[in-house]
Amino acid sequence: MANPIIETKSLSKKYRITHKEAYFTLRDSIVNCFKSPFGIFKKKRTDSSKEDFWALKDVSFDVNPGEVVGVIGRNGAGKTTLLKILSRITYPTEGEIRLRGRVGSLLEVGTGFHPELTGRENIYFNGSILGMKKKEIDKKFDEIVDFSGVEKFIDTPVKRFSSGMQVRLAFSVAAYLEPEILLVDEVLAVGDAEFQKKCLGKMKDISKGGRTILFVSHNMSAIRNLCSRVIMLEGGKISLDSDSETAVSKYLDQNLTLGTSISGKELEAKIEGYINRANPSIRFKEIKLLNQNNEPCSIFNSNEAIKICITYECLNTVDSLRVNICIVDEENREILTTTTVDDEKEVNSYRKNAGVYTSICYISPNMFGEKRLFVSVHLEYPKVEHLVLDRVLGFDVIFLGYNNISAAFKNSFIRPRLKWETQLLDLTNR
Repeated sequence: MANPIIETKSLSKKYRITHKEAYFTLRDSIVNCFKSPFGIFKKKRTDSSKEDFWALKDVSFDVNPGEVVGVIGRNGAGKTTLLKILSRITYPTEGEIRLRGRVGSLLEVGTGFHPELTGRENIYFNGSILGMKKKEIDKKFDEIVDFSGVEKFIDTPVKRFSSGMQVRLAFSVAAYLEPEILLVDEVLAVGDAEFQKKCLGKMKDISKGGRTILFVSHNMSAIRNLCSRVIMLEGGKISLDSDSETAVSKYLDQNLTLGTSISGKELEAKIEGYINRANPSIRFKEIKLLNQNNEPCSIFNSNEAIKICITYECLNTVDSLRVNICIVDEENREILTTTTVDDEKEVNSYRKNAGVYTSICYISPNMFGEKRLFVSVHLEYPKVEHLVLDRVLGFDVIFLGYNNISAAFKNSFIRPRLKWETQLLDLTNR
């Protein structure tokens, strides 16, 4: 059996964080001046303390030639640090790495490019770093430029490129100069949707050619489609090394919470988008999910209604208040959007006097397929306040109905029972 193309053993990276008190502000100095004639010349006592932070700790794994491995985890889990160490941008504090092949990396925007050199010069510059001869780069040059779509600007200094243009060229260089190991961080999110699709297609072609890819992303759909194996990091350590479906499901379960209701401090902590947090006009009180029997519920059969109850308080008279709900899937794709003014009766209740209100959204039976879905809620008070709760509660739908649905439509998000009519038009062919 061939040796692993990537070997890491007890890989750890430590950073030293310094906590230090600041000097007095100008305002503090002026106040002190009045309190004491010489107070303005006094500096605040500076106490500094240092803390060791382990971005990675005891990370060990092997990657075989031709594998496409996803690396997932929350922000700060150590994903980018791992790729920087593998790219030799930074060195580990402890542990060993063994790489059996040339490494091409696409990490942060502009990494590996010299800003004063043109796009053309940077292509040859990167190729030479990978150990390629000029003739080898010449053969790939036209393909690189064509894929990147920056041919009009290829002789322009890279510092004048937009971030999207830099990513397009950087990916093209990394993909077409054929390193045995390709490391790709989340930077693909900078590109437009069409280019992202091209990149994912190119990475599939690369993997079929026997090259190895480590792919860091928060896009779980891309991880599922591209990777056969996924490493999940938590707090700088490997928490799971498994097939993509198992790892992605666990990651989503950890980061997206199911529940029947949320209120109080837990609800307050999730609120985003305050314009005036210190002196609000409206305030969330409680969000809850109920079934058609008015019972708290987070698992619904597809043939039963779903009630979303939003309780909020108007602290003074509020005009033009809207309550908006968006149902999203595990990857935050919008499935259904509704607002109070969808109902004609609610159009005339824009104005709310001070008091506590509950707005209830009724979702009809037979609306969703079998899926895990999440509720986002916005309280919108135009030009004054806009309270946002993204994916505040989640629920599962169990599909009940026709059993012989085509496999091609098995994962449909929306599966309402619609009216159908079949008419006999011709009896001549009996």
